[in-house]
Amino acid sequence: MNFQIKRKLLQMIAFGCSNAHLLNFKGGRLYTGKWKQFCNPGLNCYSCPAAGFACPIGALQAVNGSRQFSFSFYVTGLLLAFGVLLGRAVCGWLCPFGLIQELIHKIPSPKRKLKKGFLYVKYVVLVVFVLILPVAVTDYMGMGKPAFCQYICPAGTLEGGLSLLLAHESLRKAVGTLFSLKMAILVLTLCGCVFFYRFFCRTLCPLGAIYGLFNKISFIHLEVDSHKCVGCGKCKAVCGMEVDPVQTPNAAECIRCGACVDVCPTGAVCLTCRTKSSHTRPI
Repeated sequence: MNFQIKRKLLQMIAFGCSNAHLLNFKGGRLYTGKWKQFCNPGLNCYSCPAAGFACPIGALQAVNGSRQFSFSFYVTGLLLAFGVLLGRAVCGWLCPFGLIQELIHKIPSPKRKLKKGFLYVKYVVLVVFVLILPVAVTDYMGMGKPAFCQYICPAGTLEGGLSLLLAHESLRKAVGTLFSLKMAILVLTLCGCVFFYRFFCRTLCPLGAIYGLFNKISFIHLEVDSHKCVGCGKCKAVCGMEVDPVQTPNAAECIRCGACVDVCPTGAVCLTCRTKSSHTRPI
């Protein structure tokens, strides 16, 4: 079984585990049980009726924007742990919204390459909307707003906003300019995903930006054996994230999907685990 089949199976399992409370869609209720205090490793909206876990980005903003500013050691520690262990393999294998983007990309259309400058936008989003605004901009009670969730997050609009609007007439009557803005961002994101592989993941996702910073040191990493590599370029050609595994095997954009491993004719490219002895072993 190649990596792409394994990955799709795990993505679907992760999606199902993240959104196990499907009956909540009927009444537009939110699951509020004990598991909601734990964060999903990938991006999945807290306000989705089916969601069984919290969103790490939403939780990080909520704690940092509280009236008595308190650094979110729990959420930060969780992100650090997943980053060191998996890096952006979280994006490639466990993220619910990542799976949605990949499915949308399968819609027949001309596929485009993304200009490199757009890759840095997600870092600006992380710093400004996730780290600075929830702390710096507060209301009369001293509470900060979850700026990324409120003004940008298309995953929240799709999974939470639209679901709750369909279930509650009172919410539909209260729709205003802000929701129209978020709908516009959602439409642009979904359209972008049709033409560009994982458009949101690569341009706007602050969670992907965080995990990408750990790719060079993560336990799960990509390795290329220069003695086996014949320079055919197949690994670069198949990479949806537009990474050259030979030149930059642990680039911040690599989501460890394993597509390059599957197409390598000599087995030079390998997804591996670091061990205590500093050696690696194939996954």
